[in-house]
Amino acid sequence: MIDATMGKDAARAEWDNPMQFVLACVSYAVGLGNVWRFPYLCQMHGGGGFLIPYMLMLVLLGVPLFYMELAIGQKMRLGSIGAWRAISPYLGGVGMASVVTSMYLCLYYNVINAWSFWYLFHSFQSILPWAECPANSNLTGPVEECERATPTQYFFYRETLDISGSIEENGGIHMGQALCLLLAWIIVYLFIVKGVKSTGKVVYFTATFPYLVLIIYLIRGVTLHGAINGVKYMFTPKMEQLAKPTTWINAATQIFFSLGLGFGSLIAFASYNQYNNNFEKQAIVVSMVNSGTSIFASIVTFSIYGFKATFNYESCLERVRLLLLNTFDLAEDTISLENVNHWIAELNRTHPEQFASLGGRLETCDLEAELDTAVEGTGLAFIVYSEAIKNMPVSQLWSVLYFIMLLLLGMGSMLGNVIAVITPLSDLKFISVLSYPVGLVCLFCLLLGLGFTTRSGNYWFTMFNDYGATFSLLFIVLIEVITVCYIYGIKRFEKDVEDMLGHRLNWYWKIMLAGVSPILLIALFIFYIVNYIQGGTPTYQAWNKELGKSVVTEYPPYAQAFIGLLLASSVCCIPLTALYTYCKKRNLASGKRERTVSTVSL
Repeated sequence: MIDATMGKDAARAEWDNPMQFVLACVSYAVGLGNVWRFPYLCQMHGGGGFLIPYMLMLVLLGVPLFYMELAIGQKMRLGSIGAWRAISPYLGGVGMASVVTSMYLCLYYNVINAWSFWYLFHSFQSILPWAECPANSNLTGPVEECERATPTQYFFYRETLDISGSIEENGGIHMGQALCLLLAWIIVYLFIVKGVKSTGKVVYFTATFPYLVLIIYLIRGVTLHGAINGVKYMFTPKMEQLAKPTTWINAATQIFFSLGLGFGSLIAFASYNQYNNNFEKQAIVVSMVNSGTSIFASIVTFSIYGFKATFNYESCLERVRLLLLNTFDLAEDTISLENVNHWIAELNRTHPEQFASLGGRLETCDLEAELDTAVEGTGLAFIVYSEAIKNMPVSQLWSVLYFIMLLLLGMGSMLGNVIAVITPLSDLKFISVLSYPVGLVCLFCLLLGLGFTTRSGNYWFTMFNDYGATFSLLFIVLIEVITVCYIYGIKRFEKDVEDMLGHRLNWYWKIMLAGVSPILLIALFIFYIVNYIQGGTPTYQAWNKELGKSVVTEYPPYAQAFIGLLLASSVCCIPLTALYTYCKKRNLASGKRERTVSTVSL
């Protein structure tokens, strides 16, 4: 921004062609959140009705802010720190806050890729290890904890995580997970070791192959028994959900975070563009592709979810059928799955005393209740999907395809996360004096990330996921849009765009950036603070092996203090850097006055 050549580096690497840049943005923006968080929000907020606020927030918030960050990166040809410092020396902290937030994301996000590797390696077995409970030490039956839970839950919590009972119960490193994390970081390193020259080649694969797997899964998913129940559930709108503020807030935050705004990755990616690259068209294309992928992935997810729900529902009916046949000594073909409910009512009417003796053994089977059970995050990706996969024919094939897809989605996002850290630091010559800057950053993140592979590591993972980015990103992007529109000035920004694209901002970009987007961001920011305060003591889901399920548990005082540190550490970079710059300038000015007075006195 400033003048046409400000921030340009003649020797700076560039993407080989605009397609590489688009694929890099798609690979970064289309991630695990599209596969697990968006379907969860659809399920929680009224199925197809959720698409209404989602698409509105895409137009009002997502696309304009995406456009703004690409414009900044392409104009300045610098990473986040250098770009904002060039606009104003007092704003270098905005870029630093982005780097700190991206660093937090790097620390824990690659752990998900490690889990994907773990599941992928365990998929090459004649019987999937999460398909049935293992035998106990005496070989007299299955492990009790697994019986109380489910085989898929047991494999995730006990075999994959070897999780402790609470965040306060520490334990050693899970060596299998540590080796998978090491492998994940080696691959990330190889993908970006040569900068955009290597990353530009990798994104052709990481951005496209997941779509091939999703298409294969869609074909398989819609042909599964009961898949139509899940798809109907997704597209059946519950319009009363639109009256709830949380529906609109979650739609906005999903758009905001799925596009990767505020991390500095988009600014870094755009800084490798040619100066006159048409980023306006690319911003619209990538935003639409990202949202379209969320909807497409949801159809795949709900078809599989419908299969799982129908399978559980019919298994429940079969257990009830057998219970009734055995209790009332009926012929085998008397009761079918279709008329179970009729026979329950009939037997209750004709044999009330004998029916009452069934007590708690008679289950209530409800397909709608199965579909209503909302599962978020790792629970959807590693438990619900795994449970559905184990019931498919040739389950090993579907398992391998699914976890390869998860890996590529995760790796694509990791490329953006690491580049968001390395690019601004390299621009500042902070790490360029070192022989292996990329390797050192990856090694640093690996060593700290090993903490997530301990027995209590998943609870710290959850803490970083819940509190490491949300608050800071809202604040960062709010400062960005206010800076561009009201400090730097929308008219100056408009001239910069004209210099790059050959035409000025149209009315849509002006209204969104100068009015609608800042108002929505302020509302989101206030909502987050109010919700955090009203939420009381922060809680997490602790695994209780005696019950075979997760229970809500309050964070201990030291964990609450760490949450406060996570919330404040990145945000405080902005005022502290501005204060440091102010004091530095004041000291320089004082020094100049002293030298002037001294010269005059002589």
